[in-house]
Amino acid sequence: MKVKIIMNPSSGKQIIQKNLEKIVGRLILDGVVKYVDVFKTEKRFDAFEEVKNIQENEYDCMIAVGGDGTVNEVINGVMVGENKIPVAILPAGTVNDFGNFLNLPTDVQGFCNMIKKNQKKKVDVGKVGDRYFINVLAGGLLTDVGYKVSSDFKTILGKYAYYVEGMKEIPKQMLKSINIEIDSEEFKGKEDIFMFIITNTPSVGGFKKIAPMAKVDDGLLDVCIIKKSDIAEFISLFLKIMKGQYIHHPKVLYIQTSKIMLNCQNDMNVDLDIDGEQGEKLPTTIEVIKKGMEIIVP
Repeated sequence: MKVKIIMNPSSGKQIIQKNLEKIVGRLILDGVVKYVDVFKTEKRFDAFEEVKNIQENEYDCMIAVGGDGTVNEVINGVMVGENKIPVAILPAGTVNDFGNFLNLPTDVQGFCNMIKKNQKKKVDVGKVGDRYFINVLAGGLLTDVGYKVSSDFKTILGKYAYYVEGMKEIPKQMLKSINIEIDSEEFKGKEDIFMFIITNTPSVGGFKKIAPMAKVDDGLLDVCIIKKSDIAEFISLFLKIMKGQYIHHPKVLYIQTSKIMLNCQNDMNVDLDIDGEQGEKLPTTIEVIKKGMEIIVP
């Protein structure tokens, strides 16, 4: 097996990166891997640029070592480059929503066993404009927290760094609602909202049941839209959201769709968060590419 490793040296869980040498050594000694090429990222989009230029038969497998942002760049490189090479993920970031949902191993033995078995799963890929996402796209209240938190703070506190930043941002953002136009086959209309989350898996921001009906290979994206409410009602609703017990709440619009168009009606600049990284702004069209790529799974 010829393997390309894409590694983000600055990702949160650096102990995982230290295990990488042990993983590679064991796979070589066991005869599973015969050739390894390692690429270390230095700045944003390095992983994307490296992966998109890989030829289809150049490697048998790519291993993405990093957090959700690194994985997103690798996914974009695969989709744009159309090289169709299966991707294995060694989660080394702060939250690792996609990796946690698929129960991807981070220990040496577990990861080596996964590579040896080489079991592949075709998963859906979201597309927004000319970019792709594997887990989540979001906008509105708190959705900019992911890229506001410093790397040092994430290294010290892990995912709790996001919660600390979120608690600081709620009072600042509670009065900022978005008048949004929604156009999909399942729902058309205008709503005054706080936030929207469009996801491929149930796990978002470290919470495992944000979209309780989501499946990674059903050809649908789960859309959770939180309507404007007062502070007390929002806090009560937020607690239900964390437990996945909110989809029938009157302040929530929850739909499953293969394509949705969103447009802001009150001239606000609404940035999009794409797998934890800052994306473009509204208006935009989001769609799903059913079983668009292969992931190596346990």
